[in-house]
Amino acid sequence: MRTGVIAKKVGMTRLFQEDGRHVPVTVLSLEDCQVVSVRTAERDGYVAVQLGAGSAKQKNVAKPQREHFAKAEVPLKAEVAEFRVADDAVLEVGSTIAASHFAIGQYVDITGHTQGKGFAGAMKRWGFGGMRATHGVSISHRAHGSTGNRQDPGRVFKNKKMAGHMGDRQRTQQNLEIVRTDDERGLIFVKGSVPGSKNGWLLVRDAVKLDRHSDAPYPAGIKLASNNNEVAAAATDGQEG
Repeated sequence: MRTGVIAKKVGMTRLFQEDGRHVPVTVLSLEDCQVVSVRTAERDGYVAVQLGAGSAKQKNVAKPQREHFAKAEVPLKAEVAEFRVADDAVLEVGSTIAASHFAIGQYVDITGHTQGKGFAGAMKRWGFGGMRATHGVSISHRAHGSTGNRQDPGRVFKNKKMAGHMGDRQRTQQNLEIVRTDDERGLIFVKGSVPGSKNGWLLVRDAVKLDRHSDAPYPAGIKLASNNNEVAAAATDGQEG
């Protein structure tokens, strides 16, 4: 099991294939996605790596977090996330993950917060059909109708579909295909749409329902410090994660 990455949603576009077909893609940007800390079984009871991405101003970061980043000798990060990994997939603190961490044709799971829609009625929120446009119905054409029974049980059941806050929920889209990667610019092109709005942070992991792609570097695709355009696949002779 490898680590995932923290990516920023740039927007959507399309890529043309060699046969002339175009593929709609979402562009994800890796903004200095670095290892900030490591969790070990002896000290923490589980094995994981903590990643940080983006850049933050000093005034927007609390002192404990500033010291946490200083200990790792990495710049202040705007977003931090933790990924469970296998024992042999732990990375060194300060390592920067490259876009080629994912292979072309690989499938990934992407987690993000959906776009918030505010307070919405039952028709928009749940797809209700609404009431009749005539035959005695007045002022209630878009109402959701009855919400429960009579004196027994004398209440509205939990999880009843009614009007309310729509969107802004954490959602995971599974089995999205990697169409292209760009190490130089730190971009990942994913087929189709992903949850969230532009400039929102996303967590990208290997698909849990499918085997890891044979070309995906293990334990990770690391960007070399000497040349940012070169990528070191910290491989371990075909070990599975």
